[in-house]
Amino acid sequence: MKIKTAIITISDSAAAGKREDRSGPLIREVLEKALFTVCSSKIIPDDRKMIIRTLKQLADRDKVDLIITTGGTGLSRRDVTPEATLKVIEKEVPGITEYMRTVSIKKTDRGMLSRAVAGIRKQTLIINLPGSPKAVSEILEKIIDPVRHGINIMLGRETG
Repeated sequence: MKIKTAIITISDSAAAGKREDRSGPLIREVLEKALFTVCSSKIIPDDRKMIIRTLKQLADRDKVDLIITTGGTGLSRRDVTPEATLKVIEKEVPGITEYMRTVSIKKTDRGMLSRAVAGIRKQTLIINLPGSPKAVSEILEKIIDPVRHGINIMLGRETG
């Protein structure tokens, strides 16, 4: 069964056209290769209210099964993706981000600085990925199959 997916790149500079978004297209490539259906791809600035509004719209109105965000998970003042995600989700899924950090830390000790969040809003799984294309590539390929299984359980298509 198809998994309807949305990708949100969260970056002031990419939203302003000052930097090319390389992570969003990479996420799309990996997801489509894994037979996910990407129905939406957006670039928005690091703005907490806009992130919250976009996540709610994709989950509540568009009813996507999976939202992958990229960017805004670090330590800079403008990095607010985790806080916005926490305002939207109803249940956290900490195992996803624990595993993501484990994968990152095996590559670089800076992986411990990620503040990414994962959780469920209604029937939508939301996962924050880092903004770095290299980190996205290293992490996404490792989590894609367990995430597919988790979404199918969440949607009642499979059992544990």
